[in-house]
Amino acid sequence: MARRDLFTALLVAVLWGGNFLAIHALLGHFPPLFAGALRFAVIAVPTILFVPWPKVKLRHLLGYGLGFGTGQFAFLFIAMDIGMPTGLASLVLQASAPFTVLLGTVFLREKFSRRQTVGIVVAMGAMAVIAAQQAETAALLPVLLTLLAALSWAVGNLSTRRAKPSNALHFTLWMSVVPPLPMLALSMLVEGPGAGWNALATVATPTGWTSMAGLAYIVLFGTVVGSGLWTLLMQRYPAGRVAPFSLLVPVVGMSGAFVFLGERPHPVEILAGVVLVGGVLLGSTSGSADRRQRRAERNLAAEDVEPAVLRERLAQ
Repeated sequence: MARRDLFTALLVAVLWGGNFLAIHALLGHFPPLFAGALRFAVIAVPTILFVPWPKVKLRHLLGYGLGFGTGQFAFLFIAMDIGMPTGLASLVLQASAPFTVLLGTVFLREKFSRRQTVGIVVAMGAMAVIAAQQAETAALLPVLLTLLAALSWAVGNLSTRRAKPSNALHFTLWMSVVPPLPMLALSMLVEGPGAGWNALATVATPTGWTSMAGLAYIVLFGTVVGSGLWTLLMQRYPAGRVAPFSLLVPVVGMSGAFVFLGERPHPVEILAGVVLVGGVLLGSTSGSADRRQRRAERNLAAEDVEPAVLRERLAQ
């Protein structure tokens, strides 16, 4: 990776890690579900007006919007609102990677290697340790809700794989059109019809201005700039070379929460977090056998081999 692109990948990790501090600021004034609706509505309006349609099937866009957008951020915002530490949330959300592998195996019949199996088992074990530690020192429910957020993210990933968008950034921006109405309906049902609007009406207060700054950060830096740069890197390099940089997000998130919010994670949580990130990295990368398989597929495809012959040679 070129030095400029290396710094770009590091910048994206910093921007996305800062997202969790911005969410903390946003939830300081707005109810969580209304905050989620507001977060996506701000992106949805200019997207409808100015961004071209991503040319994907509507059901895949809806699946991505309901999974990655509605489900993930509804669970995550509620979890952080009821006590999930900001830094720990950035860490536990990385469970989306092993969840994606598992769901891909069940619903898309994707195969995963022994290396990925080990990575998933290690990551799941680390999450169990974190959950047990939280159960001893704090409420377990926020951790479980954050895991549900990670699972929802994985569901959205499956829709992305089925959609195969030609322009990933346009697809991501149009996904933002889906969550506002469902999240607003959930807000009115769970938080009350006036809770969010009352918070919006009193935004001209110190906590209100702080929350709006958090919202601006999430929209501009977390979504537009961060996702845009990430999409650019994914177009230039293989996914396996770019994706591991996302594992720096919880490092930034936990460091930021330590510096700005005074959060002090338990040593057991830190150790389990290191193991979790290692398991995610192991489960997200392919072994030498997988690389040889892909090279063989590319070589045979380049020879314009008949499909039946191609399958026979690969089986050998």
